[in-house]
Amino acid sequence: MKVKIILILFFMNLSTFAQERDVPGSKDHPLISRFPGSRIVHYEVKTFEKLYLLSGPITSISPEDVEVAKKEVIEGKVTFILYYCPKERTTYEVFKNYEHALKKVGFDIIYKGEGEKIKGIREFLSKYNKIFRNIYQTENKPDKFFHLSAKRKNIGVSLTVLEGWDYNPLVFLGIVEKKEMEIGLIRAEELKREIEEKGHVAIYGIYFDFDKADIKPESEPTLKEIAKFLRENPNIKVFIVGHTDNIGKLDYNIDLSKRRAENVLKELVEKYGISKERLKAFGVGPLCPVTSNETEEGRRINRRVEIVKQ
Repeated sequence: MKVKIILILFFMNLSTFAQERDVPGSKDHPLISRFPGSRIVHYEVKTFEKLYLLSGPITSISPEDVEVAKKEVIEGKVTFILYYCPKERTTYEVFKNYEHALKKVGFDIIYKGEGEKIKGIREFLSKYNKIFRNIYQTENKPDKFFHLSAKRKNIGVSLTVLEGWDYNPLVFLGIVEKKEMEIGLIRAEELKREIEEKGHVAIYGIYFDFDKADIKPESEPTLKEIAKFLRENPNIKVFIVGHTDNIGKLDYNIDLSKRRAENVLKELVEKYGISKERLKAFGVGPLCPVTSNETEEGRRINRRVEIVKQ
């Protein structure tokens, strides 16, 4: 009994020590805890993003093989965590612990691969789950590569364990909680944050009649917030960019999206007193979709106005 207590205390203290060295603001995902003694070296949460789940082997690092690798994508809230594990533990041990933990809480494994079967996994993560790009360099040791993709109801998991340069196992964990993108009124504070972080923000609260460029009255709350953002940040100049779905002819849609953007600019200048020198209007029609146009929901998401920092 004493031995068990000592071991439990040892792992508790080791885990606590590791967490004290986590990057600021990071934490374990509530569904999946860390391997004992690990620490978080990268952490990011996206309120709406894509997570690609590998669902078949990827035996080469060539761009062609990475491109055609079997995969599925889930959209929703995505959490990315990179763990740095204790050097005395092996990549296989860490991987098997995570696999056991996921199965225990009801996840179904949709694909599991190791070694040469997933030789291109680093390139896959870099291309599709871009948050992992250039975070940490690892040696090219396919025999120390382990990966699984798992799902449970509306949750998807991408788990990769690799050996780092200094032989510490590295855990690349991506978790997506499937949900619809929130579309509605955006506040001036959110506009500022998105512009600072990404350089652009999609606006869904400006409404037009079908096939027309006239702004509908219910767009007023959103236009007020855009004007507030511009007044509170007088040094920022922006492009107003109109987007459509792909229904109809390309030239017509580009012209329609440009007229809509011009009317937004006109409204901000004439009704809300924003200097015209700070605004430029463009239309790109269906040329920059954020999702597929194959469904009505996708087309709805693609029809938008974007504010882009000049």
